Amino acid sequence: MNEESLRRANAFLEAVARQVQVGDTLAVTPAEIGKDIGLPDPLAAARAVRALLARKRLEVADGQYRLLDARAVEPGEPEAIPRPPRKKAAPRGRRTRAAEPGRPTYSEVGRVAIERLIETSRDVGTLRGNLRVLREETRVSREAREEAERRSQALASRVRDLEAKLEMAETNLRTILAAARGTAKADTVGDAEMDAILAVLKGGGDSSSG
Repeated sequence: MNEESLRRANAFLEAVARQVQVGDTLAVTPAEIGKDIGLPDPLAAARAVRALLARKRLEVADGQYRLLDARAVEPGEPEAIPRPPRKKAAPRGRRTRAAEPGRPTYSEVGRVAIERLIETSRDVGTLRGNLRVLREETRVSREAREEAERRSQALASRVRDLEAKLEMAETNLRTILAAARGTAKADTVGDAEMDAILAVLKGGGDSSSG
C-alpha cells in the first residue's frame, strides 16, 4: 500500500472511530464517510474499506461494517487476509492453462464488490432525495388541507349569520304587512306586492351583508 493509500485508509478509520465504538456496526455508508473526509469519489472510499478489511480493522457483519480495531495502520503492515499468490507468467511459446471454470479470481471479486458498493451508495442517495421531496409534498398538502378547513368553517359561519339575518327580515316584514292589513292601506297592498317586497328584502339582506 503506497503512502497516499495509507493516508486515506487511516483517515477513513479515524472517521469511523469517531462515530462508533470498537465492536459496533457503522450506520452510514462508506461513500458518505469518504465524502466527509474529502475522498475524491466512492471508488477511493471502497479501496480504503478494502485495505481496512484486509488488515482486520473492519469486518462485514449482516451487510454492515463493524469496527474491530481503531489502531492506525502502520506503514508496511502486512495484510491479515493475504491475497492469493499471483501465478508466474508462462514462458513464451508455451500455452497458458485457462482458469478453472466457475472459480472467480480475486480481482473479479474486488471489482464486483466495488461496483456493488457504488451502486448501493447511488441508490441510497436517490432514496434520500425522494424522501425529502415526499416530506415536502406532505407538508404542503397538510397546510393546504388545514387552510381549506379554516375557509370552510368561516364560510359555514357566514352562511349561518346570513340565514339568521334573513329570517329576522322576513319576520319584520310579515309583522309590518300584518299591521298594514288592518289599516286603510290593506286594499292597496296585495299578495303580489307583498311577495315583491319580501323578495327585495331578501336580496337586499344578502347584498348588504356581503
